[in-house]
Amino acid sequence: MRNSFSFNRRHLVLTIPILLLLLLITTVHSRYSPFDPSDLISDGAHNNQSLNQTTSSLFHLALESSAEETCEQTYGFLPCTTTVIGNLFLILVYGYLMFFAATYLSSGSELLLQILGPGIIGGLFLPILGALPDALLILVSGLSGSTETAQSQVSVGMGLLAGSTVMLLTVIWGSCVVVGKCDMLETENSAIDRKDTKRFSLTGSGVSTDIWTCYAARIMAISVLPFIVVQLLQTLHSTSGRHLAVLIGLILSLAILITYCLYQVFQPWIQERKLKYTRHKLLMSGILKHLRHLTDDGSLDENVVEKLFRTIDENGDGFLSASELKALVIGIRFEEIDFDKDDAVSKLMKDFDTSHDNQIDKVEFSNGIQKWLDEAMRLGGGSPDPGPRTHKYLDNFHDKTKKAHALLRPQEPEEGQSDEGVKSPRWTSFKASLMLLAGAVIAAAFADPLVDAVDNFSDATSIPTFFISFIALPLATNSSEAVSAIIFASRKKVTTASLTFSELYGAVTMNNVLCLAVFLALVYFRELTWDFSAEVLVICIVCIVMGAFASFRTTFPLWTSFLAFFLYPFSLVLVYVLDYVLGWS
Repeated sequence: MRNSFSFNRRHLVLTIPILLLLLLITTVHSRYSPFDPSDLISDGAHNNQSLNQTTSSLFHLALESSAEETCEQTYGFLPCTTTVIGNLFLILVYGYLMFFAATYLSSGSELLLQILGPGIIGGLFLPILGALPDALLILVSGLSGSTETAQSQVSVGMGLLAGSTVMLLTVIWGSCVVVGKCDMLETENSAIDRKDTKRFSLTGSGVSTDIWTCYAARIMAISVLPFIVVQLLQTLHSTSGRHLAVLIGLILSLAILITYCLYQVFQPWIQERKLKYTRHKLLMSGILKHLRHLTDDGSLDENVVEKLFRTIDENGDGFLSASELKALVIGIRFEEIDFDKDDAVSKLMKDFDTSHDNQIDKVEFSNGIQKWLDEAMRLGGGSPDPGPRTHKYLDNFHDKTKKAHALLRPQEPEEGQSDEGVKSPRWTSFKASLMLLAGAVIAAAFADPLVDAVDNFSDATSIPTFFISFIALPLATNSSEAVSAIIFASRKKVTTASLTFSELYGAVTMNNVLCLAVFLALVYFRELTWDFSAEVLVICIVCIVMGAFASFRTTFPLWTSFLAFFLYPFSLVLVYVLDYVLGWS
């Protein structure tokens, strides 16, 4: 936290001079004073001062006429220019301010999360705050000016939307694989934490994630549905039908956004339930393996079951009590996990004690073992009927259960973190609120000037606004998130890699639903023309390819990073070919 605060303080020191520079620029005004045409004629008697005045007047005339053609100050006082260098400077300045806003929003969100924890804060507010700079830029790109101006500038919003999504899933994703790579275990096809001896082996090194990261990738792939629906319905010939298609896409985006936020809110509870279920299967596996040592062919022999029952029944009363079951659980020695022994005993009682008298007789014990054996055989890929291959199926069940538990990866505290909580919650809450407020105000204030600077730079260079916003704006709005992800991935652990990639997929999901909803609302309420077929195609290709790739595997060798890197220039070339060669626009 201290490093994050000093990092933001350094940014604040840099930001104050930039804001003062902008204010100084706005206070400089020049006005052209008309001169007599005779001043352009020299009789040889005028001195150099007259010539210098004439030259200066011509220079100011050129500047004024150029400024009066297209330049219009944002808010009536912020600087503007029609030159390439001037607009490039403004893009850099405003882009840095947006980066500063995104950094403050991210840091404030993290502080708030430490105080209030996951749930409503982690699931609802943090994803929205993370996407706020992009959403504001998209909003202002089509909100001001006439319909014609909005139609021209809204391509800045689409460029940002596509650029953010593509950059996160290609450049940032691939960089995280490169910096987070560890040696791969060939037998288990997983990465070894903090062991990187194979260097840049394309198949021998890589990263591993947990199963929750796969779920995040699947959600990300599903989030492109609004793009597909809007684009398909644009084939309708009537204008009203196309307008309705935008409304349908807007409603679908909002529905997915609400669903995703609810999933994020309840994810800790869902994760805990799945973890408990997996530990229950590990308990089954451990007891069945213990039972297997007493039989040769793997079949359920009643004599063997009765012998195990007498071994557990220490007092010989013919019933198994909770304390006797706890001794059994402790004796099995579950080396894979360290779970609550009392919880394991309660699960045994729940499955075996059909009479609900808080003790298990011989019949209940035999029936419970048979039920567990049938389930283990089914999950292990075998037949419920006992036979000579029962051992193999029980081993398969045990291996699958261990792998499932490993993929769930119960979160462990990182180095330097403690479970003591926040020392001064009141001050931390106040600081987090100030950071969030400052970030939101700066993002809202300088989003419109940045869009204007991009539009003016496009006019000065004849480069389409889409490509400028596709490349430049995501660097401003996602740099803080990108640097944080790469630094986190460099810790070379499965838990940190899982969190890194989950956050990347979550950011793309918010782009595809929240930012798209803002964009579609602009198109619908301002009655703009939907003319972004190539851009939508690029977003869908990258999201579906990377989403499908990450949905069904938890290990990514180093060679997968090159696939991700390739998709970035491929996206740019595809948009250029479709729009400017084949004429899709």
